[in-house]
Amino acid sequence: MTHPAVQLDDVVKSFGPVTAVAGVDLAIADGEFFSMLGPSGSGKTTVLRMIAGFEQPTSGRVLLDDRDVTGVPPFARDVNTVFQDYALFPHMDVRANVEYGLRVKRVGRAERRERATAALETVRLGGYADRRPTQLSGGQRQRVALARALVNRPKVLLLDEPLGALDLKLRREMQLELKQIQRDVGITFVFVTHDQEEALTMSDRIAVFNDGRIEQVDTPARLYEAPATAFVAGFVGTSNLLRGSDARAVFGRDGTFSIRPEKIHLDDDAEPTKARGTVRAVVYLGSVNHYLVDLDGGGTLTVLRQNLRDSTDSALDQEGRRVALSWDDAHVIDLDDSGAGQPVGAGTETQEAP
Repeated sequence: MTHPAVQLDDVVKSFGPVTAVAGVDLAIADGEFFSMLGPSGSGKTTVLRMIAGFEQPTSGRVLLDDRDVTGVPPFARDVNTVFQDYALFPHMDVRANVEYGLRVKRVGRAERRERATAALETVRLGGYADRRPTQLSGGQRQRVALARALVNRPKVLLLDEPLGALDLKLRREMQLELKQIQRDVGITFVFVTHDQEEALTMSDRIAVFNDGRIEQVDTPARLYEAPATAFVAGFVGTSNLLRGSDARAVFGRDGTFSIRPEKIHLDDDAEPTKARGTVRAVVYLGSVNHYLVDLDGGGTLTVLRQNLRDSTDSALDQEGRRVALSWDDAHVIDLDDSGAGQPVGAGTETQEAP
């Protein structure tokens, strides 16, 4: 890793008897697009607020560019924060909104105008300076909030679920926009989200939070293909988890195993057959179909198959059909403590179903 822009050393945050963050160690590289992903209440937003200075750690240290800023107020930290609600001033035009922070710092009028114009160009809103926030779309207001943060030239930009208020289509467009803007400006982005697809789309690395702790920090591809824990396997994307007697029936031994639905082949006579079962239900999703297969040995697997030929009727007609399932051992992850994140094929063979 290059020189860390943000570093947390054994950070704990408690609110009375509740421990929201339970000993987090983290290093975020300079210029990295880093996401903190997790369900509500997992501690990710509290960590962001401690980096910003809005909350102080109960114990541990927060460092920015190797400077210990634990206890330093937000205005004295070289960071800016973009929130979900944008917090734009409706009575000001776009230019005045972007210039506001510079006015507070008593930056001269000419420099304010120059820097605000450059920031609006960066977020592709160069022709919108004279408009009011009420005249803009949700995506445009989000970019104004981003320009207002960028105009201060922070070392680190913190983004607290900034796309949460947008509809699905616009949110996907803005994911790509944000990633391109981050590449253009080259500063560190720390992004909080509970949306797995959003984190996978935008991030250089992701920290997955659960119950105040970090379960895994890794690249999007590694998180998806090699989850270290059952929680990561189940939270990042969709995964099948087999435990206990279900695992013994399929793999011939105890343990917890994960396999992604799109890695499973489903046919009347798949080769080599790893399991057999009956299609209990089919969820038709247009471009893909989800098949829920009850295994003969116990347990259920979800199988995702791209809809290349099936119509709605033909897909739904699969319910009740007997099927054989197969997969590559390299796509099955052993999540036991002794072999977390290890492919089953790395030294262990799955048993072929009778």
